[in-house]
Amino acid sequence: MSKLLTEIQRCLSSRYTPGEARAVAFALLEDVFGVGRTDVYADKVRQFSQEEEQRLQAILRSIGEGMPLQYATGVARFDGRLLHVSPATLIPRPETEELVVWAADVAAAMKASEGQTLRLLDAGTGSGCIALSLALRLGHSWQVTAWDINADTLSVARANARTYGAAVRFEQVDLLAHPRAAHSFDLIVSNPPYVCQSERAEMEAQVLDYEPERALFVPDNDPLLFYRALVELAQHALQPAGWLLLEVNRAYAEETADLLRQAGMQDVEVRCDAFGNPRMVGGRGSLKELG
Repeated sequence: MSKLLTEIQRCLSSRYTPGEARAVAFALLEDVFGVGRTDVYADKVRQFSQEEEQRLQAILRSIGEGMPLQYATGVARFDGRLLHVSPATLIPRPETEELVVWAADVAAAMKASEGQTLRLLDAGTGSGCIALSLALRLGHSWQVTAWDINADTLSVARANARTYGAAVRFEQVDLLAHPRAAHSFDLIVSNPPYVCQSERAEMEAQVLDYEPERALFVPDNDPLLFYRALVELAQHALQPAGWLLLEVNRAYAEETADLLRQAGMQDVEVRCDAFGNPRMVGGRGSLKELG
């Protein structure tokens, strides 16, 4: 076993359990320095340069101060890729990968007429993880647009798209300002803020201290704030046979589904994530004005 791994685990021991420290150490070595598990187990880790040693120590100091691994390293894994993240973006979660899979399946079933371009919108793109993942999965038959309210967040998303050659059109848009889309979409996907302020007590300090509040929280008295805005957007910007797919707060999954039904959407479905939590809601076309 590599002495370097042992030393990293020791440095992480004040913040993590032994099992967690081991997992974090492996992720750090592979994602930042390109050192795989095989080399670690065989004790064949290459000699780090002085610059790499300094970077490693800076990362370990940041983690020791409470910073999440992904912010300390500047990268997070999502849908098989390493994406740049910063305190301007949420850290992508595995549950959101499941939303991407659902959206890709829905999109794959749609057939464009000759000369037609199918359009997809990611509303509230953050790091761009949903938009670029779908752009790369779906190819040139789809035109992908991504919105976010924050310019710094969009800079991170654009950089991620450039890294992987994903064709995504990024636009600075405030979803709560009743935006009017320039054209209609065949698929709208969103992972908007949905954590209620009262849930703070149940959350880890790493999340509360470092991740952007605007991307996390909604008022306790209006937990469906962004979902109403998304339905309103869909009422004028979604094609009649188009789909709206959403990541949701598990406590309000059924209420979100009811919101879609009240708007006249068909085939409304609540899906659970890999942990068994109701985490996604989707529906198809035929929207009407909410009363």
